[in-house]
Amino acid sequence: AGTGPCLGYRRAGEPYQWISYTEVSEQAQVLGSGLLAKGCEPSPHQFIGIYAQNRPEWVIAELACYTFSMAVVPLYDTLGLEAMVHILNLAEISLVICDREEKAQSLLDNKEKGVTPKLSCLVLFNPFSVLLAERGKKCSVEILQLAEIMDLGRQNLRNPVPPRPEDLAVVCFTSGTTGKPKGAMITHGNIASNTSSVIKILEGSFVIRQEDVSISYLPLAHMFERMIQVSMFCHGARVGFYQGDISLLMDDIKTLRPTFFPVVPRLLNRIYDKIMGSVTSPLRRAVLHYAVRRKQAELSSGVVRNNSLWDRLLFNKIQASLGGNLRFILTASAPISPTVLSFLRATLGCLIFEGYGQTECTAGCTFSMPGDWTAGHVGAPLPCAVVKLADIPDMNYYAKNGQGEICISGHSVFRGYLRDEARTAEALDSEGWLHTGDVGQWLPNGTLRIIDRKKHIFKLSQGEYIAPEKIENVYMRSVPVLQVFVHGDSLQSYLIGIVVPDPEVFAEWARERGIVGSYEELCQNPVQELRENAFTFCQSVFPLQDVKKAVLEDMTAVGKEAGLKSFEQVKDLHLHPEMFSVSNGLLTPTLKSRRADIRRFFHQQISHMYSKTPI
Repeated sequence: AGTGPCLGYRRAGEPYQWISYTEVSEQAQVLGSGLLAKGCEPSPHQFIGIYAQNRPEWVIAELACYTFSMAVVPLYDTLGLEAMVHILNLAEISLVICDREEKAQSLLDNKEKGVTPKLSCLVLFNPFSVLLAERGKKCSVEILQLAEIMDLGRQNLRNPVPPRPEDLAVVCFTSGTTGKPKGAMITHGNIASNTSSVIKILEGSFVIRQEDVSISYLPLAHMFERMIQVSMFCHGARVGFYQGDISLLMDDIKTLRPTFFPVVPRLLNRIYDKIMGSVTSPLRRAVLHYAVRRKQAELSSGVVRNNSLWDRLLFNKIQASLGGNLRFILTASAPISPTVLSFLRATLGCLIFEGYGQTECTAGCTFSMPGDWTAGHVGAPLPCAVVKLADIPDMNYYAKNGQGEICISGHSVFRGYLRDEARTAEALDSEGWLHTGDVGQWLPNGTLRIIDRKKHIFKLSQGEYIAPEKIENVYMRSVPVLQVFVHGDSLQSYLIGIVVPDPEVFAEWARERGIVGSYEELCQNPVQELRENAFTFCQSVFPLQDVKKAVLEDMTAVGKEAGLKSFEQVKDLHLHPEMFSVSNGLLTPTLKSRRADIRRFFHQQISHMYSKTPI
């Protein structure tokens, strides 16, 4: 793409500024040369840490490593102390590139405590104080600004040392819900195989063009976002970065006007809920559903457009909120409701694909097929992946019935976990099959549906097997629910739940049911109903009920609609006003529930729910 725009950034209230492909390539070579001048080796055994939010310098630093065959170790913005120390020591990282002084200070904290002895150099994107430099000097850590190491690189410019396909490109640490993070070793061949497979699948239906632009806001520390960027770079397209503040994302989107929008289901759920919440009158809702059905009829015939009568009357405003220029949306990382997916395919007027995979297979292994606009599955295997289902007798899933644990082999499967033979053997069997822990079902048209989760299963007292993550994914479609944790054990005959209500909708949702109070008041257990006035009380046609019971009834209805069996439905719940998060220790840095920690945190509430008769 030469002088064409490659990486974009913006400051508050300003348009995007662009760095060209030529400039990115030159800066990567200069930065890489600077790293070599500081003693790094041009080898895939040389690990460089990157500890920063998404921004152009992140990508330039990554490409600098690849230019000289070095491997990248992304560090999470929200990693805890113990995990960070483990990663730095396991990978023997001596040099970390980071963005802000605060992150450098946290790295120096570890060095001063003597727990990361190998760390010797920090490179910062942003300016830093003299105090930081002095602090680093005292503990034998050299601290440089990016401009300094770029100057060093210009003075000692080296010819590129390109990697081979089998060379290590990145060690992507995936934090399990228990134990220490695992470093998935991804090669350049893995990345090339996965990227080319997606491009091949899209041939004839969606070709990425030079004028296409993607918005980068999903963490670059995860493979999903990085694979999207590689796909854009293969076609000379552009990647624009958000400002780093998620609350300003919609403003960035309206300014950038992306054609390609990578998303996670949670964001699509919020878009769906906002659309449905804005349509209050029965007449308007009826018109909306009719328009959606008409657009879905077009989709079933293979017509995807945003210029129909219904777009002009109803949907163009929704499309404009996402920049008005979208051609392609890709959702991955978690299951999405078929209802939400079908609805948004109609209203957004662009291609929406769903993929499935995990870090260990370089992000993706299945992908929606162009022209198949049905929902409720994650598509067919990509050309780089062979997918089979393996028997799980304990859960009554058998491959002969088209059900079982999803296993993957092929050129996109990782090499194993860094210096961790035991957990590598758990993930990769003797024939090289990656065992995902997910349970899938083949549909008649050759697509794969995710139906269960092998990990975290447990039995109730009467012998029924429970997969809590499957149930939690269903309950997430309940309007008042933001987060949910399903609990049970072999001594109990039923399930209970911990629910964090959605603060944006909970008070209004409760008010519509005659229950009035602030978010905090409504999260009390139990909540006493407050009525706005006697007229409201007299008009109520339903008996008084507390908000907890109302939430439980809504979740149960959603569960029935999704086909949950009676024993899979929670029978009591506790409302909690504070989100599960990385900072409070209830989520991993990849936003998965730390199930053991949640059980410990809510031990008293769980014991109380089991000590009384369920609702």
